[in-house]
Amino acid sequence: MNTRNAHALRLRSAQRSRAHAQGAAPYGLGTPAATMQTRPVETNDAALKPRASDQPRRHPLADRNTNARLAHCEDAVKGRFEAIVPTLRKLSSLQHLEDFPARAQAIARDELGYTLPEETLTDSWVAGMDMKALYAHCAFKALTASVDQFARDIKEQREVVQDTRNFFLDCGYHAVNVSACADGRLKGLSRYILRLPLTSLTRNKAYRGTLFDVESDVRDWVSTELRRFREGVPTTADAGTRYLKIAVYHGSSSDPCHQGCAAHGSNEHKAVEAALERLNQFRQAIQNSFCCGASTDILMIGVDTDNDTIKIHVPDAKGDLSAHRYIDNAKLYADTAGLSTDGARAAVYETIRKASATTGWGAGQGEPHDGMRRLIANLLINNFSQIEYVADVYGDRYPDVGHAERFISVGDGFEEVQMRNIAYYAHLSTLEEGAPDMDVGIKIFKGLNVKHGLPVPIAIHYRYDARVPGARERVVDKTYRVRDAILARYPDLAAQGLLICHLSVQDLPTGSAMEELES
Repeated sequence: MNTRNAHALRLRSAQRSRAHAQGAAPYGLGTPAATMQTRPVETNDAALKPRASDQPRRHPLADRNTNARLAHCEDAVKGRFEAIVPTLRKLSSLQHLEDFPARAQAIARDELGYTLPEETLTDSWVAGMDMKALYAHCAFKALTASVDQFARDIKEQREVVQDTRNFFLDCGYHAVNVSACADGRLKGLSRYILRLPLTSLTRNKAYRGTLFDVESDVRDWVSTELRRFREGVPTTADAGTRYLKIAVYHGSSSDPCHQGCAAHGSNEHKAVEAALERLNQFRQAIQNSFCCGASTDILMIGVDTDNDTIKIHVPDAKGDLSAHRYIDNAKLYADTAGLSTDGARAAVYETIRKASATTGWGAGQGEPHDGMRRLIANLLINNFSQIEYVADVYGDRYPDVGHAERFISVGDGFEEVQMRNIAYYAHLSTLEEGAPDMDVGIKIFKGLNVKHGLPVPIAIHYRYDARVPGARERVVDKTYRVRDAILARYPDLAAQGLLICHLSVQDLPTGSAMEELES
């Protein structure tokens, strides 16, 4: 991905890091670096061209066109958030001028692309600007613009989405259910790390520590199988296809004892065992309840959130997984980078075969079926592009190896918005059952925002099925009820204006318009 856009991104990242090292104050919205420039950096082609000693790696199977498109998307989305604090700082220095409201709106339109609440500006002469309210307003404006951008992109990528759907079906899977950790560093799992666009066959939900709700997933399995039986969608009940459940855990190679999964005390071994236990419980639940466990496959993937490289735990012929039988894609990338396209692809399949022949603690009973092998090979190859993306844009490793989320996403989440560290996700139907996830998110943002006097932006978002009478009204009531419960759980933050909620609902189909509610 030797593109002007990618290297401009990398250059800006380096400049932000240097400014931070010089002692500039953090500017919030989760980003640990210093003040972000609100204008693109003016550079010439020579400055953007990497030095000979800094030539990025190249892999014959990496998709550089998609990498360039994703780099542009990341620059646009995160740029909206990173422009907020510098703009508000500029307005703060002007708030006592006679024509401040007009000048402030002109600056906001120019720097942010939208206007600010007029009453906040006109009343600023009394007690100063309400920076907390303006900060939250801007954060939610950036969020809604990002949702719109991703929705447009999904519509433009319909052909790719259909190809992915057909690939799953060719591999023998009529449904793919993915559960990852709620950590914001995994928010780009589908779009970036695995390069799997959202399709009608996929379902994605995130849980603290990858501790997904087994009962909820069993209900999803029942719904999926009932639809196949009644409607023949996406395959008929006798087609012999399978339901695939994937669990994704994570760790940190540069700081494994501190920047791993917080839910497991940054202990990757515990994270692996917890994910594996939930997968086995899910498959056993299907077997015990419906006597058809053979129609369900499980897969476990690990992500190094420092650089987005993955490990895939290879099932054996019986579908069983092992914590000790896996493919390290960072090593596979390095081993195959110098091969031809055909040679690299053949090496991927050979690596899967060798993993299946693992002895000792990781020994299994033969190789997985052909569809599973094809899926694993596809995921490994897709991740080659992401490895190269991180190397090109950030220099092999993200500068923010820890948390740098921009807001807390509560409820069903914004499935269209897929980007690293854009949000911490707390999936919950009621606050009581999701309290541990919510508490972790608040703890994270106390370090990111509250300690600098900035509020915690919480986007409460639920989806409804417009085909069901009264569904929207019930979901709207639920959204307000969850909002009230959150404010009651953290009264000190709410009283200080350090916890601000944005409410929205959305119809089920991916890419549907988001409806904002009065907060």
